[in-house]
Amino acid sequence: MIGLMQYPEKIIDFYYFSGTGNTLLIVKEMVKLFKENKFDARYHRIEQTDPVSIDTNHIIGLGFPVAVQGTYPFVWQFIKNLPYAHSTPLFMIDTMLMYSGGVLGPVRKIVRRKGYIPIGAKEFIMPSNVFIRKGMNDKKRVKINKALIKATEFARRLIDGETSWFDLPIYSDLMALISQSKRNWRFFKSLTPIRVDKSKCSSCGLCEKLCPVNNIKFIKYPEFLNDCILCMRCFAYCPKEAISFKNYRGARYRAVEVDEFLNFYL
Repeated sequence: MIGLMQYPEKIIDFYYFSGTGNTLLIVKEMVKLFKENKFDARYHRIEQTDPVSIDTNHIIGLGFPVAVQGTYPFVWQFIKNLPYAHSTPLFMIDTMLMYSGGVLGPVRKIVRRKGYIPIGAKEFIMPSNVFIRKGMNDKKRVKINKALIKATEFARRLIDGETSWFDLPIYSDLMALISQSKRNWRFFKSLTPIRVDKSKCSSCGLCEKLCPVNNIKFIKYPEFLNDCILCMRCFAYCPKEAISFKNYRGARYRAVEVDEFLNFYL
């Protein structure tokens, strides 16, 4: 595999989505290494990017969380709507609790069909953003630190041309279908209805601004529509912890603190 250093273009456009900050941490670590090696590495939020505007003369990176063995419908739509390219190098990372199953193969197939060269993909195990017990901060930090070390290593291997892109044909394609269906996501949402504690809500409107799919309508208090993808962003970053899920008793998880997260999102 040809390393990134061998390509004449030294601009890397990294398109990413992060719900509770796990993916953001990995992307930041990789961008840091790219910049140290004289690449012009740039952040782009998937939910704010029109794929038509992507410059296929640049090196392309994709980053997103695993969800339901695949990823979120709007992320799939973004990947499928990438513009056609002529041998543009493209790499991918995802963050997950344990296992994906429906990401690597389908994404590789899509981008190859679009004319990109899939030069490498890496999956990073990160802390869960649900069912968190209080007092687990040390264990979470250990897991995050291990992933950040691997992120730096992966970026280095991309530069040196030592990466690969693993695939499980047929199986991964079938697994991907689960997460690509909006009907399935509506069903999952029905199992975990969102609640707003109006006694805690300060009516700041931050949840509405952060929602990647414009599912929150804000009047005096947030009202949730029918397109929630359970990315956990509003739950994690509500400054008053007014947003929760029915019968949820666990702690809240966010990989980066509110101020740092908002520097990237507002």
